[in-house]
Amino acid sequence: MDESAKAGLRKRGLEAVFPGMPDVRAVTAADIGSALAAGLADFRRAPAFGLFFGAVYAMGGLIIALSLALWHVPWLIYPCAIGFPLIGPFIAVGLYEVSRRLERGETLSWPGVLGFVWAQRRRELGWMAFVMLFIFWVWMYQIRLLIALVLGRLSFSTLPKFVDIVLTTPEGWLFLVLGHIVGAVLALILFSLTVVSVPLLMERDLDIVTAMATSVRAVLASPVPMLGWGVVVTLLVLAGAASAFIGLVVVLPVLGHATWHLYRAIIPPA
Repeated sequence: MDESAKAGLRKRGLEAVFPGMPDVRAVTAADIGSALAAGLADFRRAPAFGLFFGAVYAMGGLIIALSLALWHVPWLIYPCAIGFPLIGPFIAVGLYEVSRRLERGETLSWPGVLGFVWAQRRRELGWMAFVMLFIFWVWMYQIRLLIALVLGRLSFSTLPKFVDIVLTTPEGWLFLVLGHIVGAVLALILFSLTVVSVPLLMERDLDIVTAMATSVRAVLASPVPMLGWGVVVTLLVLAGAASAFIGLVVVLPVLGHATWHLYRAIIPPA
Protein backbone atom coordinates (compact mmCIF):
# COMPACT_ATOMS: atom_id res chain seq x y z
CA MET A 1 0.00 0.00 0.00
CA ASP A 2 1.50 3.35 -1.03
CA GLU A 3 1.72 6.41 1.24
CA SER A 4 -1.22 8.22 -0.36
CA ALA A 5 -3.48 5.22 0.28
CA LYS A 6 -2.32 5.02 3.89
CA ALA A 7 -2.96 8.73 4.32
CA GLY A 8 -6.45 8.25 2.89
CA LEU A 9 -7.20 5.49 5.38
CA ARG A 10 -5.95 7.61 8.27
CA LYS A 11 -8.10 10.51 7.14
CA ARG A 12 -11.20 8.34 6.77
CA GLY A 13 -10.55 6.88 10.21
CA LEU A 14 -10.44 10.31 11.79
CA GLU A 15 -13.50 11.46 9.91
CA ALA A 16 -15.38 8.43 11.21
CA VAL A 17 -14.65 9.59 14.75
CA PHE A 18 -15.11 13.31 14.01
CA PRO A 19 -17.61 13.76 11.17
CA GLY A 20 -17.23 16.93 9.17
CA MET A 21 -13.56 17.36 10.05
CA PRO A 22 -11.90 20.00 7.81
CA ASP A 23 -9.36 18.95 5.21
CA VAL A 24 -5.68 19.60 5.91
CA ARG A 25 -3.00 20.52 3.38
CA ALA A 26 0.73 19.89 3.85
CA VAL A 27 2.96 22.97 3.91
CA THR A 28 6.64 23.58 3.27
CA ALA A 29 9.30 25.92 4.58
CA ALA A 30 8.46 28.23 1.69
CA ASP A 31 4.89 28.51 2.99
CA ILE A 32 6.26 29.48 6.41
CA GLY A 33 8.33 32.23 4.80
CA SER A 34 5.35 33.43 2.77
CA ALA A 35 3.19 33.53 5.90
CA LEU A 36 5.78 35.65 7.73
CA ALA A 37 6.01 38.05 4.78
CA ALA A 38 2.21 38.32 4.62
CA GLY A 39 2.08 38.86 8.39
CA LEU A 40 4.54 41.73 8.17
CA ALA A 41 2.53 43.21 5.28
CA ASP A 42 -0.70 43.07 7.32
CA PHE A 43 1.03 44.76 10.24
CA ARG A 44 2.15 47.58 7.96
CA ARG A 45 -1.35 47.95 6.53
CA ALA A 46 -3.01 48.17 9.96
CA PRO A 47 -0.29 49.17 12.43
CA ALA A 48 -2.63 50.72 15.00
CA PHE A 49 -4.45 47.43 15.58
CA GLY A 50 -1.22 45.46 15.73
CA LEU A 51 0.41 47.84 18.18
CA PHE A 52 -2.71 47.84 20.37
CA PHE A 53 -2.92 44.05 20.72
CA GLY A 54 0.85 43.79 21.02
CA ALA A 55 0.83 46.37 23.82
CA VAL A 56 -1.91 44.47 25.66
CA TYR A 57 0.18 41.29 25.49
CA ALA A 58 3.37 43.08 26.55
CA MET A 59 1.57 44.84 29.39
CA GLY A 60 0.28 41.49 30.63
CA GLY A 61 3.82 40.13 30.78
CA LEU A 62 5.10 43.23 32.54
CA ILE A 63 2.31 43.08 35.13
CA ILE A 64 3.10 39.43 35.85
CA ALA A 65 6.82 40.20 36.28
CA LEU A 66 6.15 43.16 38.61
CA SER A 67 3.62 41.13 40.60
CA LEU A 68 6.13 38.33 41.15
CA ALA A 69 8.70 40.87 42.35
CA LEU A 70 6.19 42.41 44.77
CA TRP A 71 5.25 38.95 46.06
CA HIS A 72 8.95 38.29 46.75
CA VAL A 73 9.20 35.40 44.28
CA PRO A 74 11.27 37.07 41.54
CA TRP A 75 12.89 33.74 40.62
CA LEU A 76 9.60 32.80 38.96
CA ILE A 77 9.96 35.61 36.40
CA TYR A 78 12.08 33.49 34.06
CA PRO A 79 9.74 30.45 34.13
CA CYS A 80 6.79 32.78 33.57
CA ALA A 81 8.56 34.42 30.64
CA ILE A 82 9.23 30.96 29.17
CA GLY A 83 5.60 29.89 29.62
CA PHE A 84 4.05 33.22 28.64
CA PRO A 85 4.07 32.39 24.88
CA LEU A 86 1.70 29.49 25.61
CA ILE A 87 -1.26 31.87 25.83
CA GLY A 88 -0.20 33.99 22.86
CA PRO A 89 -2.54 32.35 20.30
CA PHE A 90 -5.62 33.36 22.27
CA ILE A 91 -4.41 36.95 22.69
CA ALA A 92 -3.90 37.08 18.91
CA VAL A 93 -7.60 36.52 18.09
CA GLY A 94 -8.03 40.22 17.36
CA LEU A 95 -5.11 40.07 14.94
CA TYR A 96 -6.65 37.10 13.15
CA GLU A 97 -9.83 39.12 12.69
CA VAL A 98 -7.86 42.07 11.30
CA SER A 99 -6.13 39.81 8.76
CA ARG A 100 -9.45 38.18 7.84
CA ARG A 101 -11.00 41.58 7.14
CA LEU A 102 -7.98 42.76 5.17
CA GLU A 103 -8.04 39.73 2.88
CA ARG A 104 -11.76 40.27 2.24
CA GLY A 105 -11.32 43.98 1.64
CA GLU A 106 -13.64 44.84 4.52
CA THR A 107 -13.44 48.10 6.44
CA LEU A 108 -11.47 48.00 9.66
CA SER A 109 -13.03 49.64 12.68
CA TRP A 110 -12.33 49.46 16.39
CA PRO A 111 -15.95 48.64 17.32
CA GLY A 112 -16.04 45.90 14.70
CA VAL A 113 -12.76 44.21 15.66
CA LEU A 114 -13.10 44.57 19.43
CA GLY A 115 -16.77 43.60 19.28
CA PHE A 116 -15.85 40.44 17.39
CA VAL A 117 -13.23 39.55 20.00
CA TRP A 118 -15.70 40.14 22.84
CA ALA A 119 -18.33 37.99 21.13
CA GLN A 120 -15.98 34.96 21.19
CA ARG A 121 -16.68 34.49 24.90
CA ARG A 122 -19.99 32.84 23.95
CA ARG A 123 -18.40 30.42 21.48
CA GLU A 124 -16.11 27.40 21.67
CA LEU A 125 -13.06 29.67 21.65
CA GLY A 126 -13.66 30.35 25.33
CA TRP A 127 -12.97 26.67 26.08
CA MET A 128 -9.74 26.91 24.10
CA ALA A 129 -8.64 29.74 26.38
CA PHE A 130 -9.28 27.41 29.31
CA VAL A 131 -7.08 24.72 27.71
CA MET A 132 -4.23 27.22 27.25
CA LEU A 133 -4.46 28.57 30.79
CA PHE A 134 -4.63 25.05 32.19
CA ILE A 135 -1.41 24.02 30.43
CA PHE A 136 0.22 27.27 31.60
CA TRP A 137 -0.85 26.41 35.15
CA VAL A 138 0.62 22.89 34.77
CA TRP A 139 3.88 24.45 33.58
CA MET A 140 4.11 26.75 36.61
CA TYR A 141 3.23 23.88 38.96
CA GLN A 142 5.97 21.71 37.46
CA ILE A 143 8.48 24.52 37.91
CA ARG A 144 7.57 24.91 41.59
CA LEU A 145 7.88 21.15 41.99
CA LEU A 146 11.31 21.09 40.32
CA ILE A 147 12.49 23.97 42.50
CA ALA A 148 11.44 22.04 45.60
CA LEU A 149 12.96 18.73 44.47
CA VAL A 150 16.18 19.95 42.85
CA LEU A 151 16.96 23.29 44.50
CA GLY A 152 15.25 22.72 47.83
CA ARG A 153 18.53 22.53 49.79
CA LEU A 154 19.83 25.81 48.34
CA SER A 155 18.84 29.22 49.66
CA PHE A 156 17.86 32.07 47.35
CA SER A 157 15.71 35.10 48.06
CA THR A 158 16.55 37.38 45.16
CA LEU A 159 16.60 37.00 41.38
CA PRO A 160 20.41 37.55 41.09
CA LYS A 161 21.02 34.86 43.73
CA PHE A 162 18.66 32.47 41.92
CA VAL A 163 20.44 33.12 38.61
CA ASP A 164 23.81 32.54 40.26
CA ILE A 165 22.68 29.19 41.70
CA VAL A 166 21.13 28.04 38.45
CA LEU A 167 24.19 28.91 36.36
CA THR A 168 27.02 27.89 38.71
CA THR A 169 25.90 24.78 40.61
CA PRO A 170 25.27 21.17 39.52
CA GLU A 171 21.78 21.38 41.03
CA GLY A 172 21.11 24.51 38.99
CA TRP A 173 22.25 22.84 35.78
CA LEU A 174 20.00 19.85 36.48
CA PHE A 175 17.11 22.23 37.15
CA LEU A 176 17.70 23.98 33.82
CA VAL A 177 17.84 20.72 31.88
CA LEU A 178 14.75 19.21 33.47
CA GLY A 179 12.83 22.49 33.34
CA HIS A 180 13.48 22.99 29.64
CA ILE A 181 12.59 19.38 28.84
CA VAL A 182 9.26 19.70 30.67
CA GLY A 183 8.64 23.08 29.02
CA ALA A 184 9.41 21.70 25.57
CA VAL A 185 6.99 18.80 26.02
CA LEU A 186 4.18 21.06 27.23
CA ALA A 187 4.87 23.60 24.49
CA LEU A 188 4.78 20.87 21.83
CA ILE A 189 1.46 19.57 23.15
CA LEU A 190 -0.13 23.01 23.24
CA PHE A 191 1.34 24.01 19.88
CA SER A 192 -0.08 20.87 18.26
CA LEU A 193 -3.51 21.50 19.79
CA THR A 194 -3.75 25.20 18.94
CA VAL A 195 -1.67 26.04 15.87
CA VAL A 196 -4.77 26.10 13.62
CA SER A 197 -7.58 25.36 16.08
CA VAL A 198 -7.85 28.94 17.36
CA PRO A 199 -8.38 30.59 13.95
CA LEU A 200 -10.51 27.60 12.93
CA LEU A 201 -12.87 28.06 15.89
CA MET A 202 -12.91 31.78 15.24
CA GLU A 203 -13.94 31.36 11.60
CA ARG A 204 -16.16 28.27 11.64
CA ASP A 205 -18.88 26.84 13.83
CA LEU A 206 -17.02 23.75 15.06
CA ASP A 207 -16.62 22.05 18.42
CA ILE A 208 -13.34 22.32 20.29
CA VAL A 209 -12.49 18.60 19.95
CA THR A 210 -12.77 18.68 16.16
CA ALA A 211 -10.70 21.87 16.03
CA MET A 212 -7.92 20.44 18.19
CA ALA A 213 -7.90 17.15 16.28
CA THR A 214 -7.60 19.12 13.02
CA SER A 215 -4.71 21.08 14.49
CA VAL A 216 -2.87 17.89 15.44
CA ARG A 217 -3.48 16.53 11.93
CA ALA A 218 -1.95 19.73 10.50
CA VAL A 219 1.22 19.16 12.52
CA LEU A 220 1.41 15.48 11.55
CA ALA A 221 0.89 16.34 7.87
CA SER A 222 3.96 18.64 7.85
CA PRO A 223 5.96 17.83 10.99
CA VAL A 224 9.27 19.46 10.06
CA PRO A 225 7.92 22.78 8.72
CA MET A 226 5.36 23.05 11.53
CA LEU A 227 7.89 22.33 14.25
CA GLY A 228 10.18 24.84 12.59
CA TRP A 229 7.36 27.37 12.77
CA GLY A 230 6.93 26.61 16.45
CA VAL A 231 10.64 27.20 17.08
CA VAL A 232 10.54 30.51 15.17
CA VAL A 233 7.53 31.70 17.19
CA THR A 234 9.12 30.68 20.50
CA LEU A 235 12.46 32.34 19.79
CA LEU A 236 10.90 35.58 18.57
CA VAL A 237 8.54 35.79 21.55
CA LEU A 238 11.37 35.09 23.99
CA ALA A 239 13.50 37.75 22.30
CA GLY A 240 10.62 40.20 22.67
CA ALA A 241 10.15 39.27 26.32
CA ALA A 242 13.89 39.70 27.00
CA SER A 243 13.57 43.42 26.19
CA ALA A 244 11.37 43.95 29.26
CA PHE A 245 8.45 42.75 27.10
CA ILE A 246 8.69 45.89 24.92
CA GLY A 247 9.65 43.92 21.83
CA LEU A 248 6.39 41.99 22.05
CA VAL A 249 4.55 45.11 20.93
CA VAL A 250 5.86 44.42 17.42
CA VAL A 251 6.62 40.70 17.59
CA LEU A 252 3.12 39.59 18.57
CA PRO A 253 1.20 41.36 15.76
CA VAL A 254 3.59 40.15 13.06
CA LEU A 255 3.38 36.56 14.33
CA GLY A 256 -0.37 36.82 14.84
CA HIS A 257 -1.00 37.99 11.28
CA ALA A 258 1.46 35.38 9.97
CA THR A 259 -0.35 32.61 11.85
CA TRP A 260 -3.59 33.57 10.11
CA HIS A 261 -1.95 33.28 6.68
CA LEU A 262 -0.35 29.96 7.62
CA TYR A 263 -3.80 28.76 8.69
CA ARG A 264 -5.10 29.78 5.27
CA ALA A 265 -2.37 27.72 3.63
CA ILE A 266 -3.16 24.64 5.75
CA ILE A 267 -6.97 24.62 5.88
CA PRO A 268 -8.80 24.85 2.53
CA PRO A 269 -11.86 27.15 2.42
CA ALA A 270 -15.06 25.58 3.70
